[in-house]
Amino acid sequence: MHTGLLAYARALDFWGRSGKIDVAVPYSGLSGTAVFMGQEVEREVTGFHDPRLRLSVNLYGAPALSFEEFAAYKQDLIIGLSLAVTAPLGQYSNDKAVNLGTNRWSFKPELGVSKALGPVTLELAAGATFLTKNDDFLGRTREQAPLYSLQANVVYEIGWGIWGAVTATYLTGGRTTVDGRRSDDRQDNLRIGGTLALPVTRHHSVKVYGATGASTRVGGDFDVIGIAWQYRWGGGF
Repeated sequence: MHTGLLAYARALDFWGRSGKIDVAVPYSGLSGTAVFMGQEVEREVTGFHDPRLRLSVNLYGAPALSFEEFAAYKQDLIIGLSLAVTAPLGQYSNDKAVNLGTNRWSFKPELGVSKALGPVTLELAAGATFLTKNDDFLGRTREQAPLYSLQANVVYEIGWGIWGAVTATYLTGGRTTVDGRRSDDRQDNLRIGGTLALPVTRHHSVKVYGATGASTRVGGDFDVIGIAWQYRWGGGF
């Protein structure tokens, strides 16, 4: 699967607390084969995934600042909340098992904690994804239990705007039910990855990232590599 991602983020002032709103819209080309009941089947599809909108607010340790104040800001402990919502607007065919869209809504509240220790920042985030029913899954109704996540990051500021991070993500839950019959597909997966951010100019930067499945019970056993170009504007800096 080859994916392009268009995303927009804006910093916000929530009654003196710093926050952010972002939206992401992926577009993919997917192709693959599988063996089903002894027969090889093939699937090729292109289109949009379900778009995601997320609102984040820092509750402690990160007040909303002007650009002049932010230049002198030194992080200590930050605690924040976010809520991400995906809408069922992506590509979906009700007679296919593999699609880019999911034909359902999802809601993910998440609590995050970040602590700076010199050039190293430690981050921990716990969240749960709640999903509505897909009432048109191959002519049946598909439900999924909440999927719980725990993510840990270690970020190192190298200098000159360069930073790197190592990430570990644990997922559990998410068992599916089709027309009332429970499937043996509860997830219990661990993924690890890394990111390297490189500034190009004052407004442009590049991020290279990758991830792989370290331990997988069901789903999620795949490798990801990617590169992102980020442009920042506003504030006159």
